[in-house]
Amino acid sequence: MERISDKDIEWLLKPNQDFNYKTEERLEKVQKLSFKRKVIRFGLWALLILTLTILPFFLLIKTSIYLNIDQGLNGWVSLFGGIGATVAILLVYVVMLFRKVKNKKLIFRYGLGGVGALVGGFCLYGLLYVSSVNAKSDSVKEVYRSLHPILRVAVATTTLAEGDLVITDIKRSTEDYTKMGLPINQSSLHFPQPDGYVHAIDLRTKGHSEFRNFMLSNSLRLMGFKTLRHVGTADHLHISLPYSEH
Repeated sequence: MERISDKDIEWLLKPNQDFNYKTEERLEKVQKLSFKRKVIRFGLWALLILTLTILPFFLLIKTSIYLNIDQGLNGWVSLFGGIGATVAILLVYVVMLFRKVKNKKLIFRYGLGGVGALVGGFCLYGLLYVSSVNAKSDSVKEVYRSLHPILRVAVATTTLAEGDLVITDIKRSTEDYTKMGLPINQSSLHFPQPDGYVHAIDLRTKGHSEFRNFMLSNSLRLMGFKTLRHVGTADHLHISLPYSEH
């Protein structure tokens, strides 16, 4: 019987070692690829949830401004139109969430009542109340209800994303311009407009990062408001809702 040498044994073992090494290498690559896919999947789900969360609030303001400015409807009518659009999209969420429930009429009925009360209650809160945290002074709080209803609801919506938002100015008079040493601007939307409402507010930018101020300005602009950064007498962000003469 031929004797097996040490070299033969080494030769026999070497392919197994190479095979094991390549197998481990492939497994490592598969694990890395699987991890990347999980991260991407998580990111996409997070983005989807964020979008679905923001969409109803964005639709509320965007629809209201569209109806008011582009369609020339009354401010209150426009706001109710925005509320209707928001209720509709939230009702779709509810139906999708309970899509496996057989009694669709029951889901629709209770869903409509629930989201209607939720959106209506939120808008009512925004129309009637502004927190002391979000108002620079008591004088700002006192004139809050003189602000256009769409702007009031927009303020309430924005404070959900940024709790420390501060309104520095709303309603002005000619005396206010004199006190600030500024020429009187008769076209200022800080004055009550023919519809009886003030169409502009100033938001504090001092003490905040430029990224925050950029995001705030562009988010409100995307909704349909006009934004302007003032860095003269006091650094602030001027937000206005154009007056519609329709």
